[in-house]
Parts: sequence; C-alpha cells; structure tokens
Amino acid sequence: MNYKNLFDMELISINVPGATEGEVFDFIAEKLKSKALVEATYLEGLRKREADFPTGLITQHLNIALPHTDPEHIVKPFVFIAKLENEVLVKQMGDNQEMKTKDLFFLGIKDGAGQAGLLAALMALFMNEDFVEAYKTAHTAEAIYHLIVEHI
Repeated sequence: MNYKNLFDMELISINVPGATEGEVFDFIAEKLKSKALVEATYLEGLRKREADFPTGLITQHLNIALPHTDPEHIVKPFVFIAKLENEVLVKQMGDNQEMKTKDLFFLGIKDGAGQAGLLAALMALFMNEDFVEAYKTAHTAEAIYHLIVEHI
C-alpha cells in the first residue's frame, strides 16, 4: 500500500500545546473535525481505544506514540503528526507502562489491514537512526512532510 497519500503538510503541527495526553487528544480531535476528516465520535473512540490498547513506543532513538481508533470514526484516511511543546505521559504498547513523548502520529485508517502495515512502516522509520536525527532537527511542517514522504 502507498502510504504517502496519507500525509499532508496541513496535518502537521509543531509546538502543540497540552500538559496531558487528554489535552493533546482534545486539541488534535478539534483540528481533525474542522478538516472534516473524522466523525463527531472520534475523540470518544480515540480515548477508548488508547485506554484499551495503548500505542506508546520506546525506540532506541526516540519515544513516539501512534494513537488511533476504530475505522467507523474516520471519514477520510490521514496521518496527523503532532510535535508537542512539552512531553506528556502516555502508556506503552504491550505492557501499559507509562512513558514520556513529544512526538505523536495520529493514524486515521479506514482499512484494518492497512493500519497494521502503516504501523510497521512508521516503526521501521523510527528504528533508523539517520531518519530520527533528521526528524528531530526538522522544525517546520514542510521539512517534516518532505522527510516522511521521502522515506515512507
């Protein structure tokens, strides 16, 4: 599957406010609703899915989270990249231990099989030290967008 079309410069926010995961979810859900990418039920679905199946990942080079929800809450597929002003606590995938991150990738996928592939593709990127160093130093939506679509 070609994942490049899921990314858009308008779906990248730098210095996202929020002191908690919940505040960040509120902020991103409003942005996604304003762009008509998600249903009104998105935020509730996101919170439930993350409570049941957390998506925080500690990688060798950068801690990330890949929040997503069930397909019925998605209108049009997307990936929303949020670089936060401050670290927030999220729970790790698998063991539910708390971890900190400033980098969240909100996945809006309508096809469950595609979601697994996209998760794998993003995890592979963040295991690549050269990619992660370039990502860390990318401070504009345009730079992040080009970096991602060149490597995904």
